[in-house]
Amino acid sequence: MSSLSDADFHCKHGDTICEIRVYEQEVIIVPIFLLASFLITLVFILLLRYCPEKVDRIRSSASKTTSRRVLHGIDAPPGINVLEHESIALDVPSSYSTFHPAHTNYSKTFSTSVDTPPFPPSPTLDAFKPVFTPIVQPRELPRQRLPESFNLVSPLPVAFSLRSDSTVSLYRARMENRNVVLRVLNDSADATERHNFLGFASFLAQLGPHPFLPELLGVVSLRAPLVTVVEELENRDLLSYVWQCRQEHVDPPCEMTERRIFTMAKQVASALEFLHSKDLLHGNIRAHSVLISKEFTAKLWGLHGVYTRKNQGATQKDDPSMKKWQAPELLARKPASQSSDIWSFGILLYEMATLGEAPFAEISVNELLQFHQRGKSLKKPANCSNTLYTIIKGCCQWKDQDRPSLAEVSRKLAAGEKSASDKVLKGSGTVNIEQYLQEAGYGETNSYTVF
Repeated sequence: MSSLSDADFHCKHGDTICEIRVYEQEVIIVPIFLLASFLITLVFILLLRYCPEKVDRIRSSASKTTSRRVLHGIDAPPGINVLEHESIALDVPSSYSTFHPAHTNYSKTFSTSVDTPPFPPSPTLDAFKPVFTPIVQPRELPRQRLPESFNLVSPLPVAFSLRSDSTVSLYRARMENRNVVLRVLNDSADATERHNFLGFASFLAQLGPHPFLPELLGVVSLRAPLVTVVEELENRDLLSYVWQCRQEHVDPPCEMTERRIFTMAKQVASALEFLHSKDLLHGNIRAHSVLISKEFTAKLWGLHGVYTRKNQGATQKDDPSMKKWQAPELLARKPASQSSDIWSFGILLYEMATLGEAPFAEISVNELLQFHQRGKSLKKPANCSNTLYTIIKGCCQWKDQDRPSLAEVSRKLAAGEKSASDKVLKGSGTVNIEQYLQEAGYGETNSYTVF
């Protein structure tokens, strides 16, 4: 029986209250439900337009209750967002539009790209099992702060670039009245590369702050392009800095003294000791992986390999370009230990003392292990004190158990700093980049381009 027949049957003609009671669902419930849905949708749209951060917090808190978020941080398996509280979908289309900064005039400086190590470390480092525990997540920058709104955006100039398949571009910009570097994921990145990009940002945040590690300022990850924002260290990487010190009439002045070597080395040792305290090996200690601030503070970078080995395992192939910095046990494909980083730290000291000469320049990569087996060591650089050379030789001992601990190295560096000379070191002319690449073991088969 229809509602109309029900009303005619139960109600007298003209009894409005009775008819409303019969038509209660059509007259009251449905209109109220539609009105409530409209108001909720309107409020959400207004929040999304004027308070996007609050919406993000609501989404994040809601996501905690799902089983998908039982996994934490970078321990999540591939395919799951590594940022625990992020809402960005990792399966969005693989092509999106990044920003194109206005053309800005800048002077090319003698510098190398240090966004990530140019070549991956040896897979033997994976024998060292880290037990690093995630702590925090990176700060999400406000939705309104898209890359287009960063001030004074310009590409970072480079002197030479080793060609790689990197999907990250570097830009210099201003944010909150300070200089920053934007690591921008390129349009060509696929879902896996976006996952790794966000995972590396999460790893840096979980690593925690340290005075001699570059500061992570935040990420833009709720919409493309994905951006990681880190502090800018104006003097760029250490290798470029010491190469500049070889040149005459550099502006700003670039002077490397033995005292500054001891000071910077102490800072790098402190950062490395911090990593070791978390059971993480660096695996890429070299001048190319150290950044220098405007105040000549050294900060250890090249951390992408640390994240890759910890999160993805031994997926990289062995590369000869790392061998000049690797300890003998790694050349012999034996497991790495903290003392393997100590060896590389000694090579770093040699690079600083020689103002950027390639280590073991006269030895080919294929003969390097035999060279070490014969008990040969790095030659003492000109103008290098006995104190500094003793530390270099101590770090580069054949047997890993004969190398000093980082704490011992730090004590020797502190003692050497007190009596170090303030005489400015001079190098023998500018560096021939092609020759350097050959001597450093990159080899003729590697493709590189000189700007």
